[in-house]
Amino acid sequence: MQSQLDHLDQLKAQLDTVRHRDNDRIRQALELEYTYESNRIEGNTLTLRETDLVLNEGLTIGGKPLKDHLEAINHRDALDYMKDIVQQRVNLSERVLLDLHSLILRGIDRENAGRYRQVPVLIRGSRFVPPQPYLVARQMEDLFHWYENETKSLHPVVLAAELHERLVTIHPFIDGNGRTARLIMNLILLRHGFPLAILKGDADARITYYNALETAQTSGDKSDFIRLVADTVQAALERLLSLLR
Repeated sequence: MQSQLDHLDQLKAQLDTVRHRDNDRIRQALELEYTYESNRIEGNTLTLRETDLVLNEGLTIGGKPLKDHLEAINHRDALDYMKDIVQQRVNLSERVLLDLHSLILRGIDRENAGRYRQVPVLIRGSRFVPPQPYLVARQMEDLFHWYENETKSLHPVVLAAELHERLVTIHPFIDGNGRTARLIMNLILLRHGFPLAILKGDADARITYYNALETAQTSGDKSDFIRLVADTVQAALERLLSLLR
């Protein structure tokens, strides 16, 4: 794992030399793809082209649920908010997390947007059982303490992956846990100069993602999930380097 992390640092150093060539068209295309893929993981049925039309042309796609449209718009706005947090160097906090989640569920579930869950939940298709609701607030407090203690000692990619995994394991929200966790993961990556890591939402990629998460949640072995995130970051670095060169 250390050799891959060293390689990621080398790729990032190469990216830093051509970063001045970055432009709005590239960033907008990657952010559109990220919104599409993150929602796709959760079952959103909009295609990449349809997501573009909804976000950039203001169109309504016939035959597609209103919820799918709202998820695209909300994710775009949550991503913009996350980028503002990075640019303003605001510390990651519970308030930032709840604001992100509130944007994700805006207009979809007003009662639960930006609030920790008050009921027990099960994750469909998983053997892992999230903690009971009365434990959520305390475990989230512990999560932020862990983050503050580890933020300077862990490699940014490992920190981002672990924060993602720990958040979805607590499963603090009724809905929107995955999208919020992926935004928090990318908040950490962007803050340290890495590009957006776009976890794919096709069937095979989704199974790999969920299996790696379940292994971490049921056995405590996080290596598969950290490696998945590292591979995704490496692909993002190589892709952006290729575009800018």
